[in-house]
Parts: sequence; structure tokens; C-alpha cells
Amino acid sequence: MSTHEKSHNFPNGQQKNDNYPLRALIALTATVLLVSYVETMVLPGIPIIEKDLSTTITIGSWITAIVLLVGAVVSPIFGKLGDIYGKKKLIIVTIAFYTVGVSIAGFSTSIYFLLLARAIQGVGLAMIPLSLALLTDLFPKEKLATAQGAIAGSAAISTALGLSLGAYVVQDLGWQYAFHTAAILSVILFVVVIFVLRSDAAGAKRKIDYVGAFLLSLGVAFILLYTTEGSTLGWLSLEELAFLTPGLALTISFFAFESKTTEPLIRLNLLRIRNVLVANLVTIMSGLGNFLLFFSVLEYLEIPKPFGLGLDIIACGLTIAPGTIVMFIVGPIAGRLVTKTGPKNVLITGAIISILSYVLFIFNRGTAIDVTINVMVAFAGLVSLFVPLVNMISVSLPKESVTVGQGLNLTLKQIGSAVGPILTTTILATYTDPIVKVTSGKSIIVGSAPSTTAFNVVFAIGIALSIVCITLSLAIKNGVFKNRTQG
Repeated sequence: MSTHEKSHNFPNGQQKNDNYPLRALIALTATVLLVSYVETMVLPGIPIIEKDLSTTITIGSWITAIVLLVGAVVSPIFGKLGDIYGKKKLIIVTIAFYTVGVSIAGFSTSIYFLLLARAIQGVGLAMIPLSLALLTDLFPKEKLATAQGAIAGSAAISTALGLSLGAYVVQDLGWQYAFHTAAILSVILFVVVIFVLRSDAAGAKRKIDYVGAFLLSLGVAFILLYTTEGSTLGWLSLEELAFLTPGLALTISFFAFESKTTEPLIRLNLLRIRNVLVANLVTIMSGLGNFLLFFSVLEYLEIPKPFGLGLDIIACGLTIAPGTIVMFIVGPIAGRLVTKTGPKNVLITGAIISILSYVLFIFNRGTAIDVTINVMVAFAGLVSLFVPLVNMISVSLPKESVTVGQGLNLTLKQIGSAVGPILTTTILATYTDPIVKVTSGKSIIVGSAPSTTAFNVVFAIGIALSIVCITLSLAIKNGVFKNRTQG
């Protein structure tokens, strides 16, 4: 690598009038946009996928959960590999995985082949912490939060496009084309990243903790299986305990192993830094709450009246899309506020806004317009949480630990997010009312649908999670972003 290239690895080494950081920001933003676009594009088609591939709603919830679970496991590994071999190389590798995953997903003829394809996509999610860590190399502290806020806000545009275009694609062409179009975009992004990003410095060779990755992935998978089948098999049945017992044992073994190995998958000592610990705990809560909200709202919009609003998938996408415009506006504002006031107030404000949105969903969801307003409030709260959390990780750690720290943060976020859809479908399947059809003057039960109580329970859990976020945020050292090595 040339001396000219090396001069761009850190803010202090950038040459005057060099616009590479801006060009890199655009390319890195595109990586996050791709994931936001594809994952939201798929959501409107999940009920149709479940029907076409003859599977249940609980197994169907894994269409999202398996991507997040695999992403949670591989992100710390790829973060460490990024430090060893250079972040650009690993970003390219993760985009390649994502491209392969979306390319074969559209040709799925069974739910299990689709889940395999989605698992390959999950490897590609490691591009997100790698991109965020590379931003830390390119921007000084006083501009970093704004750059991260720009990514968060811009991701809202792809989310809006994913929901609206995804609805049209699924309805007019079929869910397979949601993946086909994503494959084309992935190839384009692959080429863009190769030509736009400059090679960054490689680090020292280190061992990779594959044992830790195995323990974590298998342990979390068993726990998620327990959560998935609880309402069907019975939470304390022998079948369920056969999932829960090894899941807890493997997860506990993972933490015990990580505390002793010399090159852990997750550096637990990073959690001794107060702001890093708080950021990761809030990340779990917010990731869980986000997907609880998203899946319950989509279900409510689609199920027939009087249980929901009975909208088609296009109307669902258009109902939610305005909320993403709010994210686009609020994201950069949240970034600037983090720079000026520190992350603490922004986090607490985001959690309060989230509570307001859950309350609105409980008491005011009778029309599509009501839901649109509620979603706009919810997404404002969501982006106000995301920006300070990412920034706290970036500026609270020594520079050599940022990539691994972002990987850990994404791991915890995705574990929470993977539980979200499964917990939501479990609650919605637990609290149901019968669907009654009148035929020849007789009332016949033809099925069941989630009851009002089911949705209210989901939103009440969201309120509780937000209160936990506020409580945790009170422990933040608000000035730590000014000093990277402060604990």
C-alpha cells in the first residue's frame, strides 16, 4: 500500500481539500442502505412466502430471525478479521456473501432452502459494523456523530422504498423478485465499494475464536427455538425443556470460555467501560422493542377486520413509509445534538418518544392514518436511540478496539432483534379470538386471529423496555465522547 493511501486512514493524516471521506461515507452509507432496503422489502411478502412454501407462522418468523442470528455470531469475527486484514477487504467479502444469499433466495422451493439462503445473507450483515468502524478512521470526533446520523437518516429512505416497492413487487411479480432485484443491487454495490474505498492498513495476526462462535450460535439458536415453540408445546413441557436446557448451558459456557481464552470472540473486558456497557444493554432492549413493534404493526395492518385493518400489502407499505421520512430528517439532527450535548439526553429523549408511540398504539390505532402517525412518532424515537448508541461505542473505546466493539454491539442488537419477531408471533398466537362465519343462519368458527389483548401486551412490553432504556441511560458519563480513552 502506498504512502498516499496510508495518509487517508485517520483524520489527522488526511490531506487538505481531500474529499475521500465524503466519497467513502456515501459508499459506506450505501452498504447500510442495501441491508435496510432488502430486509424491509422482504417483510411484506412473509405471509405469502409462508403460504407458498406451506409453512407455519412460527417457522416463518425465522425468515427474519435467522439472518439476525447469523449476523450476531459472525459480526465480531469479521470485525476482528477487519482489524487483521483491513476493513475494506472484509467489507467486500461480506457484500459477496450477501450477494450470494439474495441471489439464491429467489429460487427457493422449500422453506428450509430459503432459510439456508437467508443464513448466508446473515453473514453479510457484518458489513454494518465494519462500515461504522471505518467511519471512525475517516472522521474526527466532532464530525463523527453527524456522519453516523447521516447514515441512520439515509437508511430511512431505503426502508421506505423497501416497504413500498417491496409491496408492489411482491403483489405484482411475486416474492421471489424481491430477492432477484436485491441481487442486482448487491452486485452494483460490490463494484462501487471496490472502486471507491481505499485500502486501509492491516493489523497484527491474531487467532479467531471459532469455539466461542460455535457456543454462542448454538446456545442462542436453542433458546430461540424454545421461544418459538412455547405456545404450541407448552413452556414447561419436556420437548420445550429439551431446547431450553442446552441453550442456557451453551450460552453460560460461552461466557465462561470467553473470560478465559486469550483471543475471545467478544472482549468482555470492553464492558468494564461504563458507556460501552450501557450502550450495549440499551442496544439489546431497543433491538427487541424495535422488532416487537415492527412485526406487530405489520400483522395488525394485514389481518382482517375487526381484528385489524385488513389492508393489502401495498397499503401496508404506504402506511408505514411516512415514518421513514421522519427518520431521514431526525437522524442528522440527532447526530448534531449528540455532538453538542452528549449522548445521554438524546438517548433519554429517544426512549421517551418511544414510550409515547407505544401508548398511541394502545389507545389510537383505529384507522390507517392513526397508525401512520404512530409509526412516525415511533421511528423518530428509534433513530434518536440508534445514533447516540453507535457514537458511544465509537468514541468510548481505544481506536484499535472500535471495530470489535461495533461488532459486539451489532451482535447484541441482532440477538435482541432476532427474539423480537419470535416473541411477537408467540404472543399473537397465545392471545386469540375466534373468527366466526355465519352460514345459513348458523355461526361457524372458521379460524382464529390475534385479539386486542395480544397487541396491547406487545405494546406494553415495548413501554417496559423503553423504561429500562431510560433507567440505564441515567448511568451514562455524558462527557466521555470528548476523550476516547476515558472510561
